[in-house]
This record gives sequence, structure tokens and C-alpha cells, in this order.
Amino acid sequence: MDDAQTRVRLDSLRIEHRDLDDAIAALALASTPDQLQMARLKKRKLRLRDEIASLEDLLIPDIIA
Repeated sequence: MDDAQTRVRLDSLRIEHRDLDDAIAALALASTPDQLQMARLKKRKLRLRDEIASLEDLLIPDIIA
């Protein structure tokens, strides 16, 4: 995957991460929040965060000082 493709993938993951954040917040405001669904969304959000960090590491070259 080249840098341009990585950046496109990174942008889409960030959007999905933000959307999950909104979904979790909306679910928390429900009168009886579904704890299982909330746990699944949070787990997915953590996986996205890890993938985002991994892709960011690919874009930033290692610089030995």
C-alpha cells in the first residue's frame, strides 16, 4: 500500500472512529442502554484506534537521532 492509499484508509478509519464515538454517546443517553451493544461498539472503537496508530506509524518514518 502506498502513502496515498494509506492516507485514504486512515481518513476513512478516523471517520468511522468518530461515528462510533457518536453512536456510543447516543446509546449511553438511552433510557435503558444496551450494555452488550455498547461493549461491542467500544471494542470496535479500540480496534480502530489500534489500526489508526499502526497506519500513522507507517506514514511517519523512523528517524534515529
